[in-house]
Amino acid sequence: MSESALLHMLHEAIGSSRVAEKRHIIHFKTRSAYTRFMAAFEEAGELFPVKSVIRPMKIIHAICCTMKSGSPPLQHPSIRLIEEDIPIRVHAARIRHPQQPVLLRQAGNSIPWGVKQIKAPEAWKETRGSRIRIGVVDTGIDYSHPDLRGRISRGINLLNRSLLPTDDNGHGTHISGTIAASNRSSGILGVAPLAMIHPVKAFDNNGTAYVSDIVMGIDWCVHNRMHIINMSFGMKNRSKSLHDAVRNAHKLGIVIVASSGNEGKQSSIDYPARFSQVISVGATAPNRKIASFSNKGRSIDIYAPGDKIKSTWLQHKYMELSGTSMATSHISGVIALMLTIRPELTPGDIKSLLQKTSNPVTGLKSRSGIRAGEVDAMRALRHLGT
Repeated sequence: MSESALLHMLHEAIGSSRVAEKRHIIHFKTRSAYTRFMAAFEEAGELFPVKSVIRPMKIIHAICCTMKSGSPPLQHPSIRLIEEDIPIRVHAARIRHPQQPVLLRQAGNSIPWGVKQIKAPEAWKETRGSRIRIGVVDTGIDYSHPDLRGRISRGINLLNRSLLPTDDNGHGTHISGTIAASNRSSGILGVAPLAMIHPVKAFDNNGTAYVSDIVMGIDWCVHNRMHIINMSFGMKNRSKSLHDAVRNAHKLGIVIVASSGNEGKQSSIDYPARFSQVISVGATAPNRKIASFSNKGRSIDIYAPGDKIKSTWLQHKYMELSGTSMATSHISGVIALMLTIRPELTPGDIKSLLQKTSNPVTGLKSRSGIRAGEVDAMRALRHLGT
């Protein structure tokens, strides 16, 4: 059966109605089958005058499109599987002051408690994360925030590629500040204040995206040679598409860090943190105990501060948030410090080193058999021989 036949089946399934539609991800069996289909699609002007109705996802040899409910199942020798494109949300943090952002009033340098607790300031004598590229797949970033000036590099807006990945939610800006804020005079400092943030806007102003948006974000990070991908979001259902993208990035040596979820569960964590190729992160409180809201247990690889974390927010402001999202950004910053010293470290090396050099917290063993503790930036760097 030819690619032309598949194109006609897709045309019928997509239709023109917007009633009762669902987004789907269609996987091809091989790279060559995907390449042949995309070539035929580019030539099929009369069937698909608007090319955006089908979104290519090269990293997993798949396409995403919206199909009418009740359409006949697509059966073609080139197709490996079809999966529903599942909605996914940022790990919504608890906003302590929902009406009034926490304004930083004190003069001079301010180092948030989490950055201090993991001993990042002591590590700055050796490195501050220079030249490390971190893809923050989130709601975008506030380009005008003074604490992020000089720390933002090229990114992408996957919701509207003609626009900058500007943050209209705040979550992505908060994550980015904990990783790399660098306002020594009147703002805050992040864990790796010389690392570069590459904002990948996959989530809308409500903090919602689809799996396909995340896959395309990972694809962008791979293509643009990120060292680290920060993923402070999660979902309950496993996605084959997301796992394929994560595996492909992991094989290329990119370190992927993800938040475990905020339900306080003992035995399960969210995807993508649950994938073995990912460093899964739980949250701690100032007393070095696991935060009450944090998921915990054997599936957590490492913990980091996540309770009442102050960081950058929209309109030059600061916000105090709690969640495993916040913990994840601390870990991404520490990994940036490590990679500056030892750029040859693999994702597996980094996960092992983070665990070996962590400080004990109350909890269960991680999935690797090593007791998961709270990250310690200085101990991690000493273990590298600095």
